[in-house]
Amino acid sequence: MLKRGKKGFTLVELMVVMAIIALLLALALPRFFNHLENSRETILKQDLAVMRDAIDKYHGDTGRYPDSLDALVSARYLRALPIDPITGKADTWQIVAPSGDDVGALYDIHSGAPGVARDGSPYADW
Repeated sequence: MLKRGKKGFTLVELMVVMAIIALLLALALPRFFNHLENSRETILKQDLAVMRDAIDKYHGDTGRYPDSLDALVSARYLRALPIDPITGKADTWQIVAPSGDDVGALYDIHSGAPGVARDGSPYADW
């Protein structure tokens, strides 16, 4: 009579597979999070450029600066108010008022995110 062995994996085989998976994750996760942070910064730069362009177009068309970001949305210069990718909120944008005799309240815009970017510059200075 032939003895049939039990089917399955031994504990050593499972431990080897788990060690390989852990090694691959240890190599891949830091790169993933670096790319994620880099993409957030890129999105922030692009959002600021689009909003500044919309402010300039509004000023060129109306002869005055908008009173708020919502004025840009209601006048259809922006489809929607973008969310700050660093803070995850749409209400953290910092508005810069025009200097001098210009009419309106929104001359420039900055991120309200605390902290610094990967290049060492504060998000609020962008």
